[in-house]
Amino acid sequence: MLVIDEVHNILAGSYREQRVVLNTPRFLSNRLQISLVCFGVNEAREAISGDVQLARRFGQFTLNRWAADEQFESLVASILRNTPLRNPSVLSPKSLRWMLQVTEGITANVFHLINSLAVEAVETGREQICEEAVESWRPKLDMEAAFA
Repeated sequence: MLVIDEVHNILAGSYREQRVVLNTPRFLSNRLQISLVCFGVNEAREAISGDVQLARRFGQFTLNRWAADEQFESLVASILRNTPLRNPSVLSPKSLRWMLQVTEGITANVFHLINSLAVEAVETGREQICEEAVESWRPKLDMEAAFA
């Protein structure tokens, strides 16, 4: 299986570059007899649809945003369990609701938030993601991106 992430970035290239990029996974799939799995934001559909033969090979699945439910709690608990900190991290429903709100229920944002909190926990020597850290966390601005 060949997994390709951020397929939507194909659209950043010229028409000719897009053709080359789209031909490559189709060629590899045929040559190596492997399946293709592509991930990306909504524009990924548009990027793949630029090659009709390639587009026919894919079923499309949309990931819904997380909601305040047991599944979200389970996701966060699983991530926290697998975060290599010395002390266990257990969060209250209030912290989970705040986490859901600040990440807008987007999976990548949830992982980014927890990763940032884990780095902070190591840097402070706390070695644990605590409620105060969650509720005071704010995304750092990428100054380079802000002025691009």
